[in-house]
Amino acid sequence: MRETVTLNHVAREAGVSPSTVSRVINGTAQVAPEKHKAVLEAIQRLGYNHGVMNRSPFQEPSFTIGVVTQEISSPFYGEILKGIDQGLEGSPYHPIFASGQVRKPALRTPFARLLEKNVDAMIVLDGLVPERELILLAKSMPIIVIGRRIKGMERHCLDIDHTQGAYIGTRHLIELGHSRIAHISGPLHNKAAHDRYQGYKKAIQEAGLQLDLDLVVEGNFTEQSGVLAMDALFSKTRNFTAIIGANDQMTFGAKLALYRRGIRVPHDISLVGFDDLPGCSYMTPPLTTVRFPTLEFGREAARVILLMLKNRPYTLCQPAPRLLIRESTLWISTEAGRLSTHPWPFSG
Repeated sequence: MRETVTLNHVAREAGVSPSTVSRVINGTAQVAPEKHKAVLEAIQRLGYNHGVMNRSPFQEPSFTIGVVTQEISSPFYGEILKGIDQGLEGSPYHPIFASGQVRKPALRTPFARLLEKNVDAMIVLDGLVPERELILLAKSMPIIVIGRRIKGMERHCLDIDHTQGAYIGTRHLIELGHSRIAHISGPLHNKAAHDRYQGYKKAIQEAGLQLDLDLVVEGNFTEQSGVLAMDALFSKTRNFTAIIGANDQMTFGAKLALYRRGIRVPHDISLVGFDDLPGCSYMTPPLTTVRFPTLEFGREAARVILLMLKNRPYTLCQPAPRLLIRESTLWISTEAGRLSTHPWPFSG
């Protein structure tokens, strides 16, 4: 019979104290990155299952699914959460939501808090959780990750091609005759934001246009950062006729900044967003955007996690990004002459 792996075994394997292993597992305090990595690698090598993750096959399920989200107040994540809730309807399971926002080191991680609740599975919407932690968690319980692709966890990841999405959004503007296209990116350390910037860049270069870094400004995915990004953009140049935002929220902020300057959409500036939040259809004018199927992704994650809990076969549906053309974009040929001879009204 194989010897039961204990916390002390992990400590010896990683070359750290048992208390350090406990801190890594429970997220109760900061641990030096090299020690944190050594503990996780030792856990994987030894196949150690700790605490509530080491569930007895005879133990009654809790009929709860932990859902970790990066930002509960975000309309983007809110739509996914709504889809998860809808997808679990009619099943005996209900979700327990936890925020993945950065907290004081002394507080427990969302994973530790959910595991203490003895959840049966997890759905993770947080793009900042280290991949190694998700890979480790997938060895212990059913898990679906939304909005990321992780090597070795392909069957657990539900996402779209962010690069292709931004490419088709930028390409739409190019096909309308725009050659000076600004981009409000998300924080470029974020994988989705980086991939969307790469899609913008690919479309620009493929069309033989100049990639002007003065036309690229970085936001943080919020409406306010879209307003501030426009301030930064106008401080550098006014020589552009279109904008593509890395998400709808920043594009909403950009629209407000344009309105305050008396610049009309789409007659002076064409706008493209990304995500297709519910508010896009009700913006004035309605926003052209690349659709991220948030509600459907939530439902799909719930559907598959229920199959995983029953040990049934499953295949994740991975839809392609789709451009929804509305009234915020316009053929530049109809306005190009006016743009060159009648500068935008400008204040600020």
